[in-house]
Amino acid sequence: MSHGIGAAAMSLSGWRFDGAMPNEPKFVISVAPHTSNWDFCVGIAAVFALRLRVSFLGKDTLFKGPLGLFMRWLGGIPVDRSVSRDRVAESVHAFKSNGQLVLAVAPEGTRKRVAEWKSGFYYVAHGAGVPIVPVAFDYGSRAVRIGAPIITSGDREADIATLKSFYRGIVARHPDQFQL
Repeated sequence: MSHGIGAAAMSLSGWRFDGAMPNEPKFVISVAPHTSNWDFCVGIAAVFALRLRVSFLGKDTLFKGPLGLFMRWLGGIPVDRSVSRDRVAESVHAFKSNGQLVLAVAPEGTRKRVAEWKSGFYYVAHGAGVPIVPVAFDYGSRAVRIGAPIITSGDREADIATLKSFYRGIVARHPDQFQL
């Protein structure tokens, strides 16, 4: 049922797919640009249309009350950013102890313009030995662009530069809030 809802939402809103998800049991999805709450709606429609079971991290305030139940049903994992924890180690452990896990992360870490991306998603993928799949919501062409999996080398700067090259030319919902 959710596949039909996702496919209909994508079609009726004029969005299409460019590329395909890998046929792998475990990977990290890097989703950018993230400049609007609408990105979440596009993402959920895409996940449903692709029949993909995805986990994602979200600020804990989104997981209160009835919205919290819905967010958890979607695969959300609440994160209390005021508490210092080793989320990278926890995430690596989750990958190693599960036969199948897809973790979607917005590397910007916020909808606001940032000079540098967060690096936790990179260290999770590298530590777990899973690829990073770049995904972009291109509002200019109304396409969910899915790139080829990137295997991390351990050279974070070089790997992030390769990853960022995928996002060049992508039009964000709010272009002034996206910086590579």
